[in-house]
Amino acid sequence: MKVLLIGNGAREHALCRSLSLDPDVTALYCAPGNAGIAEVAELHQVDPLDGKAVAALALELGADLVVVGPEAPLVAGVADAVREAGVPVFGPSGEAAQLEGSKAFAKDVMAGAGVPTARSYVCTTPEEVDEALDAFGAPYVVKDDGLAAGKGVVVTADLAEAAAHANSCDRVVIEEFLDGPEVSLFAITDGVTVIPLQPAQDFKRALDDDKGPNTGGMGAYSPLPWADPKLVEEVMQTVLQPTVDELRRRDTPFSGLLYAGLAITSRGVRVIEFNARFGDPETQVVLARLKTPLAGILLASANGTLADLEPLRWSDDAAVTVVIASHNYPGTPRTGDPITGLADVAAEDAPHAYVLHAGTKHDGDAVVSAGGRVLSVTATGKNLSQARDRAYTALGRIRLDGSQHRTDIAAKAAAGE
Repeated sequence: MKVLLIGNGAREHALCRSLSLDPDVTALYCAPGNAGIAEVAELHQVDPLDGKAVAALALELGADLVVVGPEAPLVAGVADAVREAGVPVFGPSGEAAQLEGSKAFAKDVMAGAGVPTARSYVCTTPEEVDEALDAFGAPYVVKDDGLAAGKGVVVTADLAEAAAHANSCDRVVIEEFLDGPEVSLFAITDGVTVIPLQPAQDFKRALDDDKGPNTGGMGAYSPLPWADPKLVEEVMQTVLQPTVDELRRRDTPFSGLLYAGLAITSRGVRVIEFNARFGDPETQVVLARLKTPLAGILLASANGTLADLEPLRWSDDAAVTVVIASHNYPGTPRTGDPITGLADVAAEDAPHAYVLHAGTKHDGDAVVSAGGRVLSVTATGKNLSQARDRAYTALGRIRLDGSQHRTDIAAKAAAGE
């Protein structure tokens, strides 16, 4: 089949890498892509938020499947435009994508589905903000209601900081703090059948020991040796299937990738947030462990035939990914810096370690930085310790002036193996 993937980040590079290894994929296109994706897919220019342009490109290329990677095109209704053009698409409708596009909508759906989550208030005035912050006390959890590229959430013990963030948003969700470790669990659904993937854990804070500001994610690993073996089954029964059933009941069926961000609290599993697409950087490690060819799974979601799929097959290997970010990230990043050492990783570390591009582009023959998160160095191994060692060895070959990365990705989990 011919596949067109929309997006330009490391998540999309991970998806393109898996699709390029699928024997059923005869042609792979990506729009707009990046310097790394160009090595496995034919790049095309398109405005990812322009549904009509994306649909026209899909028809022009004769695509059998369109995969929409990022959240903004999904919330903008790009999947709807592609469906209307008669092309199968992996990704929810604009209406269903409000599960990520609006924290308030997600809370309403969870209430209807009986899904366990944090107690919360939706606030639109400074008075409501003050009341909500006072009701919950520190640590304060303040979430911009809309899309904010993973950076719209502030968790702080500082009341003034919490109030300032809340009052900078048009509409804000303030909720109780959830204790306990966090887990990301993806599921692929066609609106009826739900198939969970393997759980992962990501690292949101910019600096080691979970210090510094929130980011889009600085690394991830899978599997989770410390997690209850029944966790996936429990989340399927209490979170994923009820959410998909509730959205169908509301006549906004959700097909595509449903991502549950979970807190494993002292009172049980609670949903922190939903996303309507593959998470970044967790996708990098989850797909590194998936043995079932990817294209057929995504097409079955698009066509409503997931119930007919064979059970997914997974590698017993562990996977770790470490993000290399630009100078000043998550503030305004510095871009245009040359990246060297990529060929060294390919020569020395393949196939166990490889580099997925996020914010990169070609400048003549050189690859240069073009965003906040620049690369995801990903590795597999017989356990987390080996995967971690391989990832950091490969990362050590790469040079990007002023770049930053965390040195402790998966360290605690590996130590506990």
